[in-house]
Amino acid sequence: MSHPVIPGFHPDPSVCRVGEDYYLVTSSFEWFPGVPVFHSRDLVHWRQIGHAVRPGLDGVRPSGGIYAATIRHHDGLFHVITTNVDGGGNFYVTAADPAGPWSEPVWLDAEGFDPSLLFDGGHVWICGVREKKDRAYDGDTEIWLRELGSADERIIWDSPHEFWTEGPHVYRKDDWYYLITAEGGTDIGHAVMAARSRSIEGPYEPCPHNPILTHRNQSREVFGVGHADLVDTPAGQWWMVVLGTRSRVLGRETFLAPVAWQDGWPVVGPLADVPAEPVLVRDEFHTLGLEWNHLRTPRETYWTTGAGLTLRARPETLCERVNPSLIARRIQHTDFTVATSMDFAPENDERAGLVLVQNDDANVRLTLGVDGVSLVTRSAGVDTVRGWAPAPGTPVTLEFEARGGWIQARCDGRDLGPTFDMGVLAAPVGLGFTGAYAGLYVTSDGRPSANTARFAWFEYRSGIKRSRG
Repeated sequence: MSHPVIPGFHPDPSVCRVGEDYYLVTSSFEWFPGVPVFHSRDLVHWRQIGHAVRPGLDGVRPSGGIYAATIRHHDGLFHVITTNVDGGGNFYVTAADPAGPWSEPVWLDAEGFDPSLLFDGGHVWICGVREKKDRAYDGDTEIWLRELGSADERIIWDSPHEFWTEGPHVYRKDDWYYLITAEGGTDIGHAVMAARSRSIEGPYEPCPHNPILTHRNQSREVFGVGHADLVDTPAGQWWMVVLGTRSRVLGRETFLAPVAWQDGWPVVGPLADVPAEPVLVRDEFHTLGLEWNHLRTPRETYWTTGAGLTLRARPETLCERVNPSLIARRIQHTDFTVATSMDFAPENDERAGLVLVQNDDANVRLTLGVDGVSLVTRSAGVDTVRGWAPAPGTPVTLEFEARGGWIQARCDGRDLGPTFDMGVLAAPVGLGFTGAYAGLYVTSDGRPSANTARFAWFEYRSGIKRSRG
C-alpha cells in the first residue's frame, strides 16, 4: 500500500528545492498558526520547521480560512503565496529562513484562490483560479495570469472538460511553459492535468494523455488524488507531491510520485511505495511544539507550558464557531491511541479533558465535570451521551484507542461506554477539507472563570498498544 510522506491532515502540498534541501507547505484552513512549513533532504522524510502565516481566523467556518499555498525560492528569499478566503483574499509573505520569521502579508488585488508564483527571467508571474462571472454550473472555473504589480491579466485555461480546475502551477522547462492543474473536484473525481505553451501567456495545448494522474474509477486504497506540484532533484530526476485520501477521518494527506518526461510531456508513475513508520510521542510540554494548533486565532494567551500544560477555563466551547481553550494535534493513523493525565477540580458547568475534533459540529469529548466523567459524541451538530462514570480522584488518566474503524474511551484504564464508530469524525463528502485532531480542552461553558486544568503529559501512539500512566 502507498503511504503518505506526510500523514494526517496535510493537503494541497507545494514544494521547492534549494540546493539539496527541499521545502514544502500545505493548507491549514481554520487551524492556527497557518501554512505549516516542512524540510527534507530526500523527499520522503519530512520535519516541520515552522509556520508561514499567523492569520486572522475569527469566526471562520469549518474548511474556511487559509486555502492552498505555494512555496518558491528566488534571489535568497522564500516566498509563500496563499489565500484567506474569509479575510482579505490573496497575499504573499517572504522570509530569508523558511523556519521564520516571515514577513507581514502583502495583499494582492486579485480575485479567486490557489495562487502560484513563477520567477522567470526578471519577471514575476502570478496565476490563480476563480469561478467565471458567467459560469454555466457550479465549479465552472478559469485560470488567470498576470505579472506581479500589474492589473493586465489574461485567461490561460478555462477548464473546458472538467469542473473545479484548481491548484495551478506554471513552470518553465527547456523551451516550454507547462501548466499543471487539478480538476474534477477534490474528492473521488480528482485528477491532475497538464498543458504546455511556447509562451507563458498561452495558448496552452492540453496533454494528449490527460489526466496524467488520477485514481478516479479505480479500486484504490488512496482516493481523491490530485492538486500536484513538481520538483527536480540535483541529479535531474523529477517528482510530484500530491494530495490523496486514505480515510475521511484523517483527511487529505501528502503523497509522492515519480515523474518522467516523454515527448515533451510529464508521465507520472504510481504513488511511491513509502513504508509506514511506527510513531510514539510522549509530550511533557516543556514547550509547545510546532505540531500543536489552535482552533481559529487565539486573541489571548490561555495556555502555559513548563511543568506540563495548563489551560485556563474560558466561556467558549468546542461546539461554537469560536477560539476555545483547546490545544490539538493532527491524528495521523487510522489505528491509534491518545492519552493524557489531568488534574482538574471542576466548578459549576466547567468541563475539561481529552477530545477528538473534526470541527465544531463533529467531535468527541471525554471530559470531567462536577457530575463525573462523560463521553459525548457530536455529529451534524447533535450531541449523544455514550458513557458516564462517577468523578474519580485526581489526577485522572483519559484515553482513546482507535482500531478497525471503532473507538474505545477509557478513564483510569477502565472502558467508559461501548465502542463507537470512528465515522463520527469523518469529513463530509466533497465538503470537508480538513482532517481530525486529538487535543486537550477546558471550558467554563458561558461563565467567567479563573479555574485551570493541568495536563502532565500527552501521548500519541500509532497502532493499538495501550499507554502507561
